[in-house]
Amino acid sequence: MDDSVDRAILATISRDGRATLSQLSDAVGLSVSAVQSRLRRLETRGVITGYRAILDPEQAGTPLSAFIEITPLDPAQPDNAPELLEHLDAIEACHSIAGDASYMLFVRVPTPRDLEQLVRDVRLAANVSTRTTVVLQTYYEHRPIIPVSTTD
Repeated sequence: MDDSVDRAILATISRDGRATLSQLSDAVGLSVSAVQSRLRRLETRGVITGYRAILDPEQAGTPLSAFIEITPLDPAQPDNAPELLEHLDAIEACHSIAGDASYMLFVRVPTPRDLEQLVRDVRLAANVSTRTTVVLQTYYEHRPIIPVSTTD
């Protein structure tokens, strides 16, 4: 991001994805039509990949969250765990990681029993060993991404 106006637009919508064109216009000092044009360009370039609602996990019925590290049982097996686990809706994110494990899953489930079943399902579906860490409390997540200049 080399353009300070684009960075300001991105910072604003990163904090509030429902910001109106008028609010963005006020924030960056451009006309509504200029902001709309820049937003379309950022979307077309793939800088903005979408907009979504952020749900309260407790209100949505999935108050228990955990991280599950997965490691292939056989190091020679294909590296296709993300594809093999894609059908498990409780997995919110799958990250390739450095270290002993191959992937880190972030999951949300209703109960400890559901977490136990999910861990079992992960092991069977991907032929992996697991190490699970239960989240006791989340202090923050979904923090805004503040773009940085690539020319500084």
